[in-house]
Amino acid sequence: MSGTLYGLGVGPGDPGLLTLKAHAILRAVPVIAYIRAKRKTGEGESLARAIAAPHLPGGQVEIPFDIPMSSDPRVGQAVFDERMPRVAAHLEAGRDVAVLCEGDPLFHGSFISFMDRLSGDFPVTVVAGISSINAAAARVGLALATRNQAFGAIPATLDESRLESLLAGGDGAAIIKLGRHLAKVRAVIDRLGLTARAFYVERVTQEGEVGRALGDLAADFAAPYFSMILIAPETPDAGRRYE
Repeated sequence: MSGTLYGLGVGPGDPGLLTLKAHAILRAVPVIAYIRAKRKTGEGESLARAIAAPHLPGGQVEIPFDIPMSSDPRVGQAVFDERMPRVAAHLEAGRDVAVLCEGDPLFHGSFISFMDRLSGDFPVTVVAGISSINAAAARVGLALATRNQAFGAIPATLDESRLESLLAGGDGAAIIKLGRHLAKVRAVIDRLGLTARAFYVERVTQEGEVGRALGDLAADFAAPYFSMILIAPETPDAGRRYE
């Protein structure tokens, strides 16, 4: 009997946000896998493993997928081609494998590549995790949507015209993967008159967390990759601030 491939959402950063179900599976599986950012200076770090670390029982086989920091998707796919047979071998031998995923496995998650490649041959179970969007909304104290309001999750990597169209067509939004696209996104938000409804959050629930009204950021503010802007469906109370 083959093992089960688990996609474990470990949340946005705070180990305390791991669900009870994910915790139970994490402590029971003999094999874990995770994405690790590979940098030019050498071995990188895995945010997902760092989140899960306080809950790991020890003694598990670990399969890191060292993905170079590159905008070329073929680079990452080459790593999957090389490492995926190791995961498959454990599953074929009847050993369960848990893939650790920051946030939720199926929301802009690398687990999708695992599922696409292995779900035809092995049973797959996905354990939902708390996304950074939900965590940021809770941290800021903003309702993402209510009643008939429309809310969208929008990658900052889109071109300006697409960003503007999506933001103009909804009530609220989370603009994710900011990084070097912050200036472009701010320009679109300003043109649409949404700055008063916008909050910037980076590294939510992690060490070094930052959050403030978008209008309070300096013009040359540099955003990391793990950052987002929340657009409230309606103008927040004047006294509401990130605390």
